[in-house]
Amino acid sequence: MGIPLIQQTKIARYIIGKKLSGQKRYPLAMMLEPLFQCNLACAGCGKIDHPKEILQKRMSVEDALRAVDECGAPVVSIPGGEPLIHKEMPQIVQGLIAREKFIYLCTNALLLTKHIDEYTPSPYFTWSVHLDGLQERHDASVCMEGVFDKAVAAIKLALSRGFRVTINCTLFNNEEPEEIAKFFDFAMSLGIEGITVSPGYSYQHAPRQDVFLGRTESKQLFRDVFRIGRERKSKWVFNQSSMFLDFIAGNQSYQCTPWSNPTYNIFGWQKPCYLLVDEGYASSYKELMEGTAWDKYGVGINPKCDNCMAHCGFEGTAVDDTFAHPLKAARVATFGPRIDGAMAPDLPVLYGDRADATAIRIPISAIQRPHSSHGTDVGH
Repeated sequence: MGIPLIQQTKIARYIIGKKLSGQKRYPLAMMLEPLFQCNLACAGCGKIDHPKEILQKRMSVEDALRAVDECGAPVVSIPGGEPLIHKEMPQIVQGLIAREKFIYLCTNALLLTKHIDEYTPSPYFTWSVHLDGLQERHDASVCMEGVFDKAVAAIKLALSRGFRVTINCTLFNNEEPEEIAKFFDFAMSLGIEGITVSPGYSYQHAPRQDVFLGRTESKQLFRDVFRIGRERKSKWVFNQSSMFLDFIAGNQSYQCTPWSNPTYNIFGWQKPCYLLVDEGYASSYKELMEGTAWDKYGVGINPKCDNCMAHCGFEGTAVDDTFAHPLKAARVATFGPRIDGAMAPDLPVLYGDRADATAIRIPISAIQRPHSSHGTDVGH
């Protein structure tokens, strides 16, 4: 794992404390979303599909820090939108560092060079730069030419200033395993701390629904990529647990634990997770945890969840499995995910047995985006 020892130690101590106290549901990482506005309009993004008055809203420093205190998670991921558009982002980051939270500021890096002097290197602060592949693939993913080169230049600058830097990447359909392997090799050659990777999930409001991966396709893709890396003896470092990597390679039948990664944004606490945006909001973290019908969500439980293998839903499950089965986790960490043989079975579909279930399964390719009056270019 590409995670410093101080971070591993503090998170492990936090998890052990929760388990010893008998707490069943607790947050591992919090998603703090201080705005939805972005300077890109990516094909797979479900966060910028809001009217102008919503995109112009900003979370205050006070609200952000209060929410983090209320939640108590040791890790805070700051996505968006583009967080660097927020004028008070340096103050939010400073407040989180003072609380000794491990911060991952997710950015497309277009504004990083302009704002880098407003931040100070810290073991608690990481630039998490969004790259979805090499130049052609990434620029196509973000629907703008030249973004890849600017992001790479910003990564090199941040590293030269002594910052922690990771790359976060989402893999969509029509990916070539060989190209992904080349991208991972390139990413590590930059000197970054690690890569955070996730299969693309079918956002309900994304402008293009044909870019997402189904579960079986995702698993085979990652097996093929890991096989290439093993054959080349590539030194890839992932900013994720080894058991999550084993899961996306099709070797674990995990159910998601959405409460392990709660989301707070300008509307409040989002039910039940970062990816489902139409399920409502809670006014407090306590209300989110106690008032959300958690048993109505998950693979095979809710059709909206069936194609999801995203790290924000399953990393918490993988970490929990690591603590429950340390020898199994150590074996995967030592030898890597299994890349051949039968895959672990998918979880059974249960919602067809419910009296209130009316959903039917349809392929991702058949999902079309509903007409929207405000389009997809609102982030520019």
